[in-house]
Formats: sequence, C-alpha cells, structure tokens
Amino acid sequence: MLELDDSSSTANDQADQYAAAASVKTLSSLVYGQAYTAQQDLRMVYHAISGAAVYQVGSQGINTQAIVDYAKQKGSVIASWTFHQRANALKQAAQYLLERKEEYYELAKATGCTRKDAWIDIEGGIGTLFAYSSLVRRELSDETALVEDAWIPLSQHGTFGAKHILSPKAGVAVHINAFNFPIWGMLEKIAPSLLAGVPCIVKPATEGAELTHAVVKAIHESGFLPEGALQLICGQTYDLFNHLNPQDTVTFTGSASTGQKLRAHPHLNAYSIPFTMEADSVNSAILTEQANDETINLFVREVFREMTTKSGQKCTAIRRAFVPAALLDCVQTRLIQKLEKVTVGDPSDDGVTMGALASVKQKHDVAAKVEQLSQDAEIVYGSHLRQDIKIQSPHPEKAAFYPPTVLVCRQPSQAENIHRIEAFGPVVTLMPYENLTELADLVARGEGSLVASIVRDSDENIESVVAKIAPWHGRVHILDAESAKESTGHGSPLPYLVHGGPGRAGGGEELGGLRAVKHYMQRTAIQGSPNAMTQVGHSWTAGAQVFEDRVHPFKKSFDELRVGERLLTARRTVTEADIVNFGCLSGDHFYAHMDKIAAAESLFGERVAHGYFIVSAAAGLFVDAAAGPVIANYGMDNLRFVEPVKIGDTIQVELTCKQKTPKQQRDPEQKPHGVVVWDIKVKNQRGDLVATYDILTLVERGA
Repeated sequence: MLELDDSSSTANDQADQYAAAASVKTLSSLVYGQAYTAQQDLRMVYHAISGAAVYQVGSQGINTQAIVDYAKQKGSVIASWTFHQRANALKQAAQYLLERKEEYYELAKATGCTRKDAWIDIEGGIGTLFAYSSLVRRELSDETALVEDAWIPLSQHGTFGAKHILSPKAGVAVHINAFNFPIWGMLEKIAPSLLAGVPCIVKPATEGAELTHAVVKAIHESGFLPEGALQLICGQTYDLFNHLNPQDTVTFTGSASTGQKLRAHPHLNAYSIPFTMEADSVNSAILTEQANDETINLFVREVFREMTTKSGQKCTAIRRAFVPAALLDCVQTRLIQKLEKVTVGDPSDDGVTMGALASVKQKHDVAAKVEQLSQDAEIVYGSHLRQDIKIQSPHPEKAAFYPPTVLVCRQPSQAENIHRIEAFGPVVTLMPYENLTELADLVARGEGSLVASIVRDSDENIESVVAKIAPWHGRVHILDAESAKESTGHGSPLPYLVHGGPGRAGGGEELGGLRAVKHYMQRTAIQGSPNAMTQVGHSWTAGAQVFEDRVHPFKKSFDELRVGERLLTARRTVTEADIVNFGCLSGDHFYAHMDKIAAAESLFGERVAHGYFIVSAAAGLFVDAAAGPVIANYGMDNLRFVEPVKIGDTIQVELTCKQKTPKQQRDPEQKPHGVVVWDIKVKNQRGDLVATYDILTLVERGA
C-alpha cells in the first residue's frame, strides 16, 4: 500500500505518484547475507525540494528471527576480536566511506539540506568512527575484554580479592534511528557497539533511509567487518523485539511518544532488555543578566545558527531562548535582522543559505506545532502564514520548505505549550525572566533536555546558574568571547561527551567516550586469588606467581617476556649528598629536602629525599644500560609516594612484567614493537613500600 506524505494532493497528483511508484527503486534490507526486497506494503519517499518520488521502503515478509540468528551466529565473531582489531577495522571502514563521500552528498540533496548541513551528517558521522577507533586504540589494551579496575583485596593476607571485568554481551544491539541524521545517527551508535564486540541491527527512519542504505552497503563491500556484524532493515521491524533476549540491547532516537511505546514493549520488560532512548526535547539557550553588547550578539548568533542549520531539524536545536526582561526587545530585533538575510530555497541554487525540511509531512507537522505554540506566544517573524518571505524555488508548494519562525512569550510562567511542545524545524520562542529563581523554574519546566547553552560575559560568575540547571540536562555549553573562537557550538554532540538527557529527553546516554563502549558490555565482579585474576585478566596482579631469570628482563624481546616475570634489584642507600645534588640539579629546594630546621618541625621530623629522586634512583637500579630490545620509556602511570625516604634509608626495587600490548606498525620500515607495562614497587630496608607506579616501555618484537 502506498503511503502519501502530502494529504493535500489532488486526485491527479495521486495518480502521478502511483505511476511514479512503478519506476522508482525499492530500498532493500541488507540482512542474513542477502538483499531482501519487499513487494507489498511499500511507502514512497519524495524529494524534499522537487516533490518527485525518490524511492520506496518496505519490509513485509522479512524473517526477523533469521536476522537475529544471523547476527549471533555469524556476527558474533567480532566478540573474539581484540579491541585493537575492532578499532582498526572501524578505522579502515571509515577511510573507505570517506573516499566515497561525494556519493553521499549527492544522495543528501533529496533530503533538502545544504552541503554544509550534509557535512555534519556525512563527514561528522565518519569522523565519529575515526574518533572512536583512535580512542579505543589509545585507551584500551589489546584484549577481548576490559579489566575495569585494580585488585580489590578482600582478605587479610591478600590471597582473595576481586576485579570488575567487562565482557562483550552475547547478543545483538538493535539501533532505531531518527530521520534527521541518517548517517551520523547510525555511525555514532554502531561505533561503540562494534568496538564492544557486539553485532548490530540498524533500522533507519524512512526519510533518509537511502543514505543509511548506501553507507551500510559500502561497509559490507569494504569487507573490513565480519559477516553478520552489521545488518540493515529498511521498513518496519515487525516482531523483531519478540526474538530478543536478555543479552540484547535496544537504542532509540526519535519522538518521545514513539519511544515510550517501544520502551513499554512487553517482551522488553519481561526479559529486562536494556532500552536507551534519546527523545525530542525543548533545549534552551540562556542569556545571562550581566550581558553586554558583545554577549548579546553571541547569543543571537548561536540561536540563529541553531535555527538555520539543518533547517532546525537537530535534536539539540534551541527551542526556548531565555533573555533578561530588559533585553528582550533588543534580542528580538537583532535576531529578526539576521533572519531577514536568510534565503530559503533549493540548496543547489546560488545564494540559498537554508534548505527544506526532510518531507512535506514534516512541514505540516511543524506548522501544526507552531499553531499550538502560538496559543502561548505571539508569532513575530516567519511561520507558514507569512507571505513576504520568498522561497527561491520554482514550485515551493510541492517542497518541504518552512521559513525561520520566531515567537515571543511575555508571560512564560503562565504558559504550558512552549515548555512541552517541540516544533522540529527552524522555530524558537523568546521569553523574558526577572531573576535566577524564575529562570531555574522556567528551564525545569522543560522536564529534561539534551543541552542548554549559557551565554555570558567572560568575567561573569555563572556557577549558581549551572548548579540550578545541570540536573535537567545531559550537557551544558558555556559560551563567551573567549570560548567563541573555537567552540563547537550548542548543537554539536561530540564523541567524547555524553549525548542524552533526563526526563523528556529520554533518560539515556549515548557517546561519552568509553562510556558508550561499556554500555554494550556486561560488568562482572570476578573474585578469586591473585593467580586467578592474572589468568582471567591477562594482567599480573600483586600477589600472583612471579618468574625470575638470570637474564635481565630488559634484554628480552617482547615475545620472550612473560607476564609475571620479575627482577629484584640491588640495594642503594640514600645519602645527604644524594638529596643535595638532586636539589641542585633539579632546582627543587623545597624545605622538606633542604632545610634541616624547617624539616624537623614538619610532619616528617627530619629531611627526606625528593620523591622524584626516588623514582630516578629506582630507574638506576632496574634499567639495563646496554643496547637491547627496549626502545624507549613510553610513560608512567599511577605514581604514589607511600612513605618518606630519609637520609640513611636503603631502597630496593621489584620490577614485574604486568601486561603486554602489541602496537600496530604505522610505517612498514619501523621495527615491530609493543608496549610492556611494568609494575614497580620501591621498598625500604624494613620492607615497607615507599613508592609504587607503572612504567611503560616500547619493546621490539618479532616480525
């Protein structure tokens, strides 16, 4: 059955559209190793500018059980890959997509966006793959699972303890996405899922599904991911949820009403299947009370940008703009002046600065929402009622154009609609506030948002504002003259920052760096002996078995070293000359090291050695001076000075091979090598621990 987007079409228009249906392509679902193309119950998608039929979508007859089984039987091989293997595959796939980006820009024209708008979706999405790949290769060891914390002793003598370990869930991640970012919306979800070792099933919104289809097809063609790791359903999911189990995960981006229906699915509730939602919300921008002329311009610029970028169709776009009452008219005037310079029309035409919404259906929806908002506020610029805003297009009535629209609500405390209804387009409502108390109340009436921006004078203290609004938001963006030069802006979710929000925004989180990867993994507390922990976590645990050899560990290659291999060094007695010489060499003349009288009155009771001298002296004890497989010191982690070392104390070092991680060669001419983490324990003559830390070294390995 053909579903028409424009309910106002005439009988002739409908006849033309039905005729067009026979000539346009039907998007296939890329599932269980094949392209499945439905024949019935198809929905037509129209060009946002020309109104012409572009493609059809449908999935009737699709075998959802087979999709889930295929992911778990074939795609689950990704769980056996290490984090670095997954990250490298993602990086290669991202590079493959980047080389084909012009194909996606061409397809994006049908969604009505400008090239600048499409850049956010296309290159922003691909950039997210690169960012996550780099993050995982930099932060995680080359293992299949993640040891989350250090040894937690649970017994008196250290023979029993625990660690938390994160393992890939033995299931599938189902990602249901909105229409506004068909590429970025998918890639920002599958990146952490795949890096966690979990295969994905993606269901894009009908509008924009052609872009998602093109990217998934390209990823399949690239061959960098295992078969079954990524599947695509174009159309309805039908009974897909009924085939999921407690190891599976569902994420959703879209309207709050649809999200709530999905979240309440009886099968998801019966099996406690995690459901993460990112829903529409009435995000805010706040101009502070001490705003000067420059600050007002920054505020207006940010509101303007969020209205006109992607035609306001961003889940993070500013919907409510709070302004000190005395500045309301000024802000209104300046915003309208900027909007009057906007040219709405076909992005392929020169001079057009704002495109269309994604569909005519969406245009009608925005118009209806503006009508509801106008019950609380006055329309002062734009809306579909405004006739003097020119649309640069030969047939604007067939397209999904909606002009920038500004409303003003002068009594926001008495209003309701402006705090709960989101017109998902280039629409903003300005409203005044008198003081912080009123502002906090108005912001909270949104009942949870993805992001709020606070635009302030650079010297203004806004700590109290942040404290009041932070609980209602997933992100707070502070903008001033200093940060404006490099700020990524109000509406830009970043891979390293949490994207989501409480309450109406869905109550979920996406992105946020490694947090997102961990979301698709099971956290398990593993209890046992140090030897058991070492075996399970592939990382030596204090108290576990050690191996000693007459050959110095620094003379062994990466491949020859064993986790748990230990060196007990010679001893060194710390003298007054050591402390004086190190102070002169380093320039560190801190009284506790150099002033006998002041040191005697300190908590130490006498002069003590510099902590960094102990670290240096320890290196002198465990380093082998001869040329060998160790290439360089790569860094130091977790340094703690536990006890002071006084003049006459004798120190000794225990060096233990804690973990080994091979590194990928960036240059074929470079010698293969890996990172070895060494556990360092410096003790005094009484066996007391005086310093502990990890040393990382680059060590040559076999080809």
